[in-house]
Amino acid sequence: MRWAAQILFRSRLLGWRPYSSYVSQMRYLLRLKEDDEACQLALQSGSFLLYHRLAPLLHKAEQGGYRAAILQAADVKGILRKLDRDEQLLEESFLIGCSENQVAQFSLDVGGLEREAVEELCGGVFVDLKKAFFLLPGQDVSPVSRGHALIHWHQTHSYSSANGLPTKRNQAGSQRVCQTSRITYYPQMAPVAIVLVTDGRQCLLARQPSFPRGLYSALAGFCDMGETVEETVRREVAEEVGLEVQSLNYTGSQHWPFPHSSLMVACHATVNPGSTQVSLSGAELEEARWFSVAEVRGALSRGGPPRRGEGGNPSFWVPPPFAVANQLLQEWINQQAGL
Repeated sequence: MRWAAQILFRSRLLGWRPYSSYVSQMRYLLRLKEDDEACQLALQSGSFLLYHRLAPLLHKAEQGGYRAAILQAADVKGILRKLDRDEQLLEESFLIGCSENQVAQFSLDVGGLEREAVEELCGGVFVDLKKAFFLLPGQDVSPVSRGHALIHWHQTHSYSSANGLPTKRNQAGSQRVCQTSRITYYPQMAPVAIVLVTDGRQCLLARQPSFPRGLYSALAGFCDMGETVEETVRREVAEEVGLEVQSLNYTGSQHWPFPHSSLMVACHATVNPGSTQVSLSGAELEEARWFSVAEVRGALSRGGPPRRGEGGNPSFWVPPPFAVANQLLQEWINQQAGL
């Protein structure tokens, strides 16, 4: 141990310090974003998430359910050769991450290929992203969501918003540049405040007309230009349900690919127990109502749309476990139980 301490002391004197695995990963990803040649080289040995017109490819898991289908570069090249397509299609991929041993991970949309042929060669199935979210385990949701969002952003930002001329991507897909104006465009997320409102005994959940039947979730709204998250929460609660927030606190965040990639900023908020009369405004919400601890606990334990014959309220269910709205509900239940 003494020699290790001496090496660490000398390294600090020389201005060098050992990097953690996470720092090494982030430095490697930064190099791939800044160096097109390095990124092209990483493509040849990377791993890939495939999409077909934004629907991710899934494999059936041995334990039941589904997992994200992760293919190696050699597998993707083999599929392209069997379908008589040029391997240069790999260069249309977008960098989404890397493993601890610095194997780069990419997302690639093969919407120009026959869907059924790719599914057969891969032994998987392309599933609409919203449906996939209910089939995948939590650890697979983030990379699948990130890959989908990046593909979609590039598909909708091929031209400069300043002059209408085409933009050119870098190899990693971390930016697009207008060659005429030299304006650089970066993939963006819209900030959204999502808030679980409580009066101390109950929590308020709502549903939009577009929600599946029986699904209720926390209130949410986009941040207006110049607003803080706190201001957005207070405004949205006042606008949507006619209640005034007394206090609030931030609890976490999550990327959400719908409708066009958002950063969900999650908060808990309390209102005066003496003024809990809900008043809807506009057509954004179809219904909003208070739920008890027992009702929420039952919905969380079901984990999805209730089946016929189950006890409790058969018309009430909540977002899946990986969704930040579900996490807000779990936190509230724990608070009520004194955990």
